[in-house]
Amino acid sequence: MDSRARVRAALEHREPDRVPRDLGAVRMTGIHVRAYAGLRRELGLPEGELPVGDISQQLAVVEGDVADALGIDVRGVEPRGPAGYRREVRDEGGERTFVDEWGVLRRMPKDGFFFDPSSTPLGGEIDAGHLARFAWPDGGDPARRAGVADEARRVIAAEGRAVYVGSVCAGLTEMLFRLRGFEDGYMDLAADPALARALMERVLQVKIAWWGTILPELGDAVDVVGEADDLGGQATPLFAPRTYRELVKPLHAELFAFIRARTRAKVFFHSCGAIRELLPDLVEIGVDILNPVQVSATGMETAALKRDFGRDLVFWGGGVDTQRVLGSGTPDEVRAEVRRRVADLAPGGGFVFASVHNVQANVPGENAAAMWEAVEEHGSYPLPAPVGATGGAA
Repeated sequence: MDSRARVRAALEHREPDRVPRDLGAVRMTGIHVRAYAGLRRELGLPEGELPVGDISQQLAVVEGDVADALGIDVRGVEPRGPAGYRREVRDEGGERTFVDEWGVLRRMPKDGFFFDPSSTPLGGEIDAGHLARFAWPDGGDPARRAGVADEARRVIAAEGRAVYVGSVCAGLTEMLFRLRGFEDGYMDLAADPALARALMERVLQVKIAWWGTILPELGDAVDVVGEADDLGGQATPLFAPRTYRELVKPLHAELFAFIRARTRAKVFFHSCGAIRELLPDLVEIGVDILNPVQVSATGMETAALKRDFGRDLVFWGGGVDTQRVLGSGTPDEVRAEVRRRVADLAPGGGFVFASVHNVQANVPGENAAAMWEAVEEHGSYPLPAPVGATGGAA
């Protein structure tokens, strides 16, 4: 069974030969360049200059030798940059900066880990006129999709891996907060929902322009299409479920319906945090795959999620707790965590192994390697019977 067939079986809630694996196909399943260097050392692979794929999060490009060594089954094919925009990273003494295509200034200290947003192009008192005058990016810019379909077909033909294609920008609420700032964005949701919705509708049109142009070019050369919107905090959703259902859900529904009308690929949705309360809503509007399955958040216990939503959702992630185990635990604790999560999420298919969000810079190489060793050991079908099982018909 090749990688693409393996992933497709899992996406159809069937058990392949083993649990499919992802590292870096998605911008939320990647690995920080510092952790990647340690992983390469642990794998005994040559060290050298490490290519950065996502500059903001400082994520490494997962090279072919690493993907082959770990049995990675998915490759991501990302939108290209738009015409007329050239990222210029400036050295500002103690930090580096750049301005992204949305006009957001990003900063990273010289000894830092990420480029964080530090400006709000639409912050303060604004109205519909400000939205009309804003330089909204063109999601349908041909430069964005130049070579994307060809690369997807190459991955399938030359590597036998499944293909994930991501969106052109962050989520609707994420862009609201990025452009307005958290204080103004939350005030909009509470006191001026019409303005919040109008801004998110503008972002939605950028996304629709992207999907409307790239999906016909991809045809069947894509297995998973990805969208995201961080809706959850550590203990609760980031705003009231009623607000989500009234303001955001209709826009998500429009987006997913647009995508599903143009591809047979599965719809992947990323949201961090405690979003169990919103999962029925996501299923209702067409989400097939949930990522990152933040197991340390309230209500996101893997056995219960699989029991209650395993028929409707594929879990892509949740393979190891990155907050409390992967970075600060021992290799044996990492192995035990992986074994537990695989046992919870893998039965019956519907599971693609990845860590909970990106492997961060503080993860030792031996822990990163232990994660993959444990998947190799415990991720083959048929899975071992649960401890205490008495046998008999399932």
